[in-house]
Amino acid sequence: MKGIGFFEKYLTIWVLLCIGAGIALGAIAGDAIEIISDLEIAHVNIPVALLVWLMIYPMMVQIDFGSLKEVRQNAKGLGLTLIVNWLIKPFTMAFFAWLFFDQLYSAWITPEQANEYIAGAILLGAAPCTAMVFVWSYLTKGDANYTLVQVSVNDLVLLVLFVPIVQFLLGITDFTIPYDVLVTSVVVYVVIPLAAGYLTNKWAIQTKGKEWFEHNFLPKLKPFSIIALLSTLVLLFAFQGKQILNQPENILLIAIPLTIQTYFIFFLTWFVGKYLKLHYNICAPSSMIGASNFFELAVAVAIALFGLNSGAALTTVVGVLIEVPIMLSLVGIAKRWKY
Repeated sequence: MKGIGFFEKYLTIWVLLCIGAGIALGAIAGDAIEIISDLEIAHVNIPVALLVWLMIYPMMVQIDFGSLKEVRQNAKGLGLTLIVNWLIKPFTMAFFAWLFFDQLYSAWITPEQANEYIAGAILLGAAPCTAMVFVWSYLTKGDANYTLVQVSVNDLVLLVLFVPIVQFLLGITDFTIPYDVLVTSVVVYVVIPLAAGYLTNKWAIQTKGKEWFEHNFLPKLKPFSIIALLSTLVLLFAFQGKQILNQPENILLIAIPLTIQTYFIFFLTWFVGKYLKLHYNICAPSSMIGASNFFELAVAVAIALFGLNSGAALTTVVGVLIEVPIMLSLVGIAKRWKY
């Protein structure tokens, strides 16, 4: 496993460049850009689906469900991870989103905008990080085997709990969420790439060996994920351009509660982990997976439910914008507090 790569390290810069490129594309294309939003089958936007598959598949290829046999070795840490990720994090995200967007920001944003921003925040908070947590674990010198186990378990739990949690929390807002659209999104953006990644992982290791898989196959796959992420961001900002130019301060307004949520979940998990006497190399990755988000899934579901030019989609993209600098700061905190 390697540390943070060049692209991941400067992800915030790439996102800012994509904002500029997307806004420029939207201005040049004008109403013609709307053609892309009409390319749908069963509420799944085909161009977005292809890009998201290219983003998520390389992550899912890394998951080894054979690691699940090691669950009992760190049951206490895994239990903490599951409780925080599925019983606390989605609800604290919904609370902070409601507090800021619906209450504190009422003088600056409309009720419609508030509801869409809340929806986007809920989608970010409802699924824990899948891929980048391997990087955060490595940088904090966390237990690599435990990290693999917790990601594998959380991916399986996601298949069961993501839909009901999202439907419940979004139902509290003024949105009526079509259950079939939500289920279709999970099947398209999680089940299919997860199954494809699992089969690829088994085939590659059995036929070529683990060393070839890790040192040859995965590095060649990574650029596709990067290109797909950048392309998705450009596409999103091509639709969001007018809204951003009219209210650029909304990016900052959205970032504040998302930032508070990230630090809150990290510190909660960290101190509970220390209270439970978890080893540092278990406590650190446990804290990291809850603090970070599966933003690729959040972006895809936001587009499926609310559209490319929605406030919900914008909120999930702001989550991408702030993720790396915040998580790098938490890596620094974890290393300073190593025990």
